[in-house]
Amino acid sequence: MRIRTAGVVAAFALALAASGCGGGSDEPAANESPKAAGGKLVIWADDKRTAALKPFAEKFGQENGVTVEVQAVSKDLQTNFVTAHQQGSGPDVVVGAHDWIGNLVQNGAIDPVQLTAEQKSGFNATAVKAVTFNGQLYGVPYAMENLALIRNTELAPEAPKTIEELVATGKKLKAEKKASEILCLQSGQNGDAYHIYPLYTSAGGYLFGTAANGDYDPKDLGVGKPESIEAFKKIAALGEKGEGALKRSITAENSIATFGAKKCAFLVSGPWAIADAKKANIKYDISPVPGFAGGKEAQPFVGVQAFYVAAKGKNKALAQEFVANYVTTPELAVALYNAEPRPPALTAALDQVKGTDPDLAKFQEAGKNGQVLPAIPAMAAIWDPFGKAQAAIIGGADPAKTITAAGKTISGQIK
Repeated sequence: MRIRTAGVVAAFALALAASGCGGGSDEPAANESPKAAGGKLVIWADDKRTAALKPFAEKFGQENGVTVEVQAVSKDLQTNFVTAHQQGSGPDVVVGAHDWIGNLVQNGAIDPVQLTAEQKSGFNATAVKAVTFNGQLYGVPYAMENLALIRNTELAPEAPKTIEELVATGKKLKAEKKASEILCLQSGQNGDAYHIYPLYTSAGGYLFGTAANGDYDPKDLGVGKPESIEAFKKIAALGEKGEGALKRSITAENSIATFGAKKCAFLVSGPWAIADAKKANIKYDISPVPGFAGGKEAQPFVGVQAFYVAAKGKNKALAQEFVANYVTTPELAVALYNAEPRPPALTAALDQVKGTDPDLAKFQEAGKNGQVLPAIPAMAAIWDPFGKAQAAIIGGADPAKTITAAGKTISGQIK
């Protein structure tokens, strides 16, 4: 997850709201086996996962006497899935992030997934929690991701214990002309709620409270509350009018490249950044994102990638068979890891790969106390106002007025 594009998320939510509920009418009868149903199984995924999935899809097709097509959707996969759902022309299975679930379930776009208790126990418990909504499992998780601090060890041999220590080191490197930036944490002109979240939580801020059962409560909005104001006062002190560690000129497009060019010693990013660091021959290490001195522990979001069964798929029984009995195999999970190294959600797959990739354990350590990225529909209202407020405050806007206004905007959208 490099960045959340607020416009896409908002369009996605609106499109879902317009789509209405509905299930496919082509589903085989309950007593009909997937093999007997025949026909074709269509899977949508992004480019990297498509290549990894194809051999497994072909094997599944041969064993079940069906044709399996894995189709690559290069851009805006979730938006394209919604459009296809509305038209009844979508896939049987779609691969995507867990925070799609709230909106998809609310609008009848995906069906619950049927896994046994034994199958569930084979997955990381946080991953299972992420794909569970209103007490039902709606996806089969295959990978997990969270932010960490990636450090150039030639420039900064020791991991900073606090954000203040990081800033002091970064400023020293700048003064010595060994770096041009204190910290590469992407913001851009529209902000980035995902990447600022560890610092926001360390300073005491929250997005949503939780209900008695542990689910996020959209009625308890933390944005605009005193806690969020205090958090953004601390973030403002790191901004362009303060320490200069947080800058709008650091964007999704240049943050990793700036680190790769050795222009900053510290990068806040996820597993997707490692390939670029290796290509640049950076000597690096991975540690948790440090919080503010005397503050709470910095908590990154924990995201999960998963397989979903489309509610209007033409061959839903076959889709259930594929996600329940093929996606749950270590072989497929390892192949997906090799396509893009993110920690597998399946414990057996993680055990296979972690011996050859020490980065996996370090990312897991950095995310062990993270918060599951909210998948409730109300989350769609957060990204744009929160991000724009963050960018404005980093640029020097008044924290109290700016985040209070953002909270009112978000609250109005949720209602």
